[in-house]
Amino acid sequence: MDSFGAAEVMRVDEIAAPVPRKGQVLIEVAATSVNRPDIVQRQGHYPPPPGESEILGLECAGTVVGAGPGVDSPAVGDRVFALVGGGAYAELCVADAALTLPLPADVTFEQAACIAETYITAYLNLFRNAGLADGEIVLLHGGGGGVNTAAIQLVDALCPQSPIIVTASAGKLNRVARLGPDLVIDYTSQDFAVEIGRFTDSCGVDVILDHIGAAYLEQNLEALAIGGRLLIIGIMQGSDAHLSLGRLMIRRQRIIGSVLRPRPKSEKAAIIADFAKTVMPLFAEGRIAPVIDSELPIERVVDAHRRMEAGEHFGKIVLRVGDA
Repeated sequence: MDSFGAAEVMRVDEIAAPVPRKGQVLIEVAATSVNRPDIVQRQGHYPPPPGESEILGLECAGTVVGAGPGVDSPAVGDRVFALVGGGAYAELCVADAALTLPLPADVTFEQAACIAETYITAYLNLFRNAGLADGEIVLLHGGGGGVNTAAIQLVDALCPQSPIIVTASAGKLNRVARLGPDLVIDYTSQDFAVEIGRFTDSCGVDVILDHIGAAYLEQNLEALAIGGRLLIIGIMQGSDAHLSLGRLMIRRQRIIGSVLRPRPKSEKAAIIADFAKTVMPLFAEGRIAPVIDSELPIERVVDAHRRMEAGEHFGKIVLRVGDA
């Protein structure tokens, strides 16, 4: 990108190949995927952390083709996927070895390109930040997005007794329902706080995962149970909202803000190590798999961004890179 703006500011071009530094590997990228932060960065509102590539892309899957000093694993030739601070929309990408995980044998590059950003975000917030316990009720907003399709699977696998409630647009209700939640609410025509009150006998939900922000704050707190936790991972509809501190105190509710990209690498490495131990066996066993909306060559990145911005996607939009 030479400037910020609409999808058309992106173009395919040649740049110097990245060089792995100490503790990093060089990955020949087979696939990457589009995430909402890519769009926000393209619009000029989410710069990469200091030292990270200005190229878009927060996750990639491919083959290790080089390593910097101090890297014993992964090794050259290993099939891997990685969480990166930028640079994944490219043929070659550098990644911290500690933020790189091996691909299970039956997981494709296209599937692996959908794991790092969305599944780790869902796992971090629901299980590490909120401490979701089996049997607690979960509300997930925006059921057709990558984070929430991942979250449905994770809750179902790790907390099988937890009822799952999902909000979705009218056109995605049936597809969300096929993922198995206990209740799907059409946010375009229903008040989700009212519907949750009916479903829970006015007790509310224990955990809410929300990327909408200010526009949903009042309804979220109304729908939240005593002692409930609201996880805010996005502000698509505003960052400034009125909050009744009295109600928050009386109902002992917690609001937890969370982002993944700017965290220190040591913190991300700890999160990924936990994720590798707890979640990756589910992929290896075939118990969970990413929901893929579409696969496009990276030359069609403009179309991919337009599709996400129009809300037409269901699951992840994958970008294939090269011939891998």
